[in-house]
Amino acid sequence: MAAFVAALLAQASDRTPWLTAILSTRFARPGTVILATAIALAIGNGIAAVGGALIGPRISPNARDLFLALALMSAGGSALFAIKPPDRLSGWRIGAFMTSLLGVAILAAGDRTQFITLAISARSPSPVLVPVLAAVGATIGALVVNIPAIIAGEDVRRKLPIPAIRVAIGILFLIVGVVLGLGAIRLI
Repeated sequence: MAAFVAALLAQASDRTPWLTAILSTRFARPGTVILATAIALAIGNGIAAVGGALIGPRISPNARDLFLALALMSAGGSALFAIKPPDRLSGWRIGAFMTSLLGVAILAAGDRTQFITLAISARSPSPVLVPVLAAVGATIGALVVNIPAIIAGEDVRRKLPIPAIRVAIGILFLIVGVVLGLGAIRLI
């Protein structure tokens, strides 16, 4: 659930839904863009979860909490700044599926959602179950934001108050990250 909520919030203030809206408008094939986006996000979140499962047992519980706090504060801090438009990928002539798959995979590689998924997976004592659930939750959370963007298209996305959404989410991530971090270093 934590990965789902974190991914939902991180994606709502990220460039990935913007790119998927652009691709949906460009190709007029929302089903194809949704499928490719789902695969790209699942792969990226799966890699992040595996990374978390690998490093989690090697660090102390307080370090795991501090790592998650840093991931949340990083996500919050970056959400407070304006985002630049994603490349429209107009020069890519490899079809709707491959353009969406590769475009989303490249844009999302190492983004806030994956960093938070990695940190959530690292907090788990279970080397398999929780990282798998974190990857699944993060992927579903990201899709909850991307699918409406794909269906609505770029014109509807432009009408949304994205800057206000980004600031609200950024402040929320910062508050939760600071509280978790202070708890990790035993100040609260």
